Amino acid sequence: MIRNILFSIIFFTGIIFISIIFLPSFFLPRKIVLIGGKLMGYWTGVCLRFILSVKILIKGEENIIKKDKFFIAASHQSMFETFYLQTIFNSPVFILKKELLQIPIFGWYLKKIGSISINRNKTTKDNLGFFNDISKTISQSNRPLIIFPQGTRVLPDDRTPFKKGASRIYEELKINCLPVAINSGYVWPKKGGKNSNRTITISILKPISAGLEKNEFLKTLEKNIYQELDLIN
Repeated sequence: MIRNILFSIIFFTGIIFISIIFLPSFFLPRKIVLIGGKLMGYWTGVCLRFILSVKILIKGEENIIKKDKFFIAASHQSMFETFYLQTIFNSPVFILKKELLQIPIFGWYLKKIGSISINRNKTTKDNLGFFNDISKTISQSNRPLIIFPQGTRVLPDDRTPFKKGASRIYEELKINCLPVAINSGYVWPKKGGKNSNRTITISILKPISAGLEKNEFLKTLEKNIYQELDLIN
């Protein structure tokens, strides 16, 4: 309990501090703001290591695509991956709920770094052009897109079918997909206290090539990530 309280105080104080320090970057090129995002990712790792004695293990770094464009499809169990994956990949572009953009300061950062928002469960004019926006953003940037095909944070043993939107993105972008399995929910669950003296494993799997039929892609992606989660859990 004491470790949980300390973690929350120190972690969020650091996030707020980084946010304040980088406020002037709103008037500077986007790459300056992206440095702030990476710092938040590293700060997440430091807090987990030194306050909760949590180790972070990264597997399969050799599978990261170096030259060609790709997008990342990651399992989603906690806040951890939204911060830490920025330290592994080249400042990924996030897809997020439109409500997050309305948070003071933090929402401004999300807009500045080029995050793509969607109004979930509603058919709006903006949502109708959602996939076109993604395609345009990725074609004009060297930053990879990152999606969470489960749609929301889930429990470590949850095997919810992946959302069909992941296959629509795959079909629209026509680039390779890099699956990533992360068992962070055992340390930093969606609800309840955090667990210390554990290991978070980030497993970067072999890419799924472009060109598959979208339903075949979705089944392959889901199978590969869930099989890996079964191994690392």
